Amino acid sequence: MMRLESQIAVITGVSHERGIGAAIARTFAKEGADVFFTHWQAGSDWESRFRQEITGYGVRCAGMEIDLSDARAPFRLLDEAAARLGVPTILVNNAAYSTRDGFEALDAETLDAHYFVNVRAACLLSVEFARRLQRSGKTNGRIINLTSGQAQGPMPGELAYVASKGAISAFTLTLSVELAPHGITVNAINPGPTDTGWMWPELEKALLPKFLLGRIGQPEDAARLALFLASDEGKWITGQVINSEGGFYRS
Repeated sequence: MMRLESQIAVITGVSHERGIGAAIARTFAKEGADVFFTHWQAGSDWESRFRQEITGYGVRCAGMEIDLSDARAPFRLLDEAAARLGVPTILVNNAAYSTRDGFEALDAETLDAHYFVNVRAACLLSVEFARRLQRSGKTNGRIINLTSGQAQGPMPGELAYVASKGAISAFTLTLSVELAPHGITVNAINPGPTDTGWMWPELEKALLPKFLLGRIGQPEDAARLALFLASDEGKWITGQVINSEGGFYRS
């Protein structure tokens, strides 16, 4: 029996084939989960190809383009997922917004742009997911948030990003306490620096010696941990921010 058979997963931020969201979608589908994914300006051709790839694992798949900075987006997303596949039992908040700033450039507009996607959308999706799951009579729900190691060390020039993602770590802890009596676990994954196509050669060369396990993180590393947390094997774990970084050493 596949580990996620009969489960329905919503995964946000699946906008290119090398991303963490895409890796999680593939891994979940291989283990029997139906997948509903969201993307932002990825292109209809890419969405169609990716949907075909996921259905090739023998599961159902649907996707939609959506701007998560819209306050109503979380509700429209869950409405569409339910209409296409049924009430979701797994939610992966993977979508993120990030720009460079630093103390000289940080302003209200930059903070708001990060807050809308990284905090507000993830929080509203999480609580509405839990409310709908509870109303459906289903149990054993899973919420998995993606963070970026804000408690592990500084990220200079990313003030708005670290503030917003740090908020999700705090949200994860408290929401887990509220949802545990309802059979819903809430955890977060910090995958560390991951090669999703954004690293230029000089950066990769500089980062590689910091990975004590000898290689750069790959999207599949985060996907395997997400699978564990989403499966019955992870049902006793909640309220955790798991730093899965391959021994990444900040010096």
